[in-house]
Amino acid sequence: MSILTWLVFGLIVGIVAKLLMPGRDPGGFIITALLGISGALIGGFLGRAAGWYREGDPVGFVMAVVGSIVLLGLYRLVAGRPRV
Repeated sequence: MSILTWLVFGLIVGIVAKLLMPGRDPGGFIITALLGISGALIGGFLGRAAGWYREGDPVGFVMAVVGSIVLLGLYRLVAGRPRV
């Protein structure tokens, strides 16, 4: 996939992950989009590396969303803490 396609795909995945995991994000829309792109890349890579699916399979979208939700949750844990 080209870089531009991954960016658009990650943005869509980030939006879906945000809808599935509502709540206040410490970073806003831009951070959520970047986490979506990262989650799509990581989730897609891990799923293909594990042999769960091949590139272009529809289940890749699900794995990308799962990766984005995990990254969004981790981000909320790390960035959501009040600094003392």
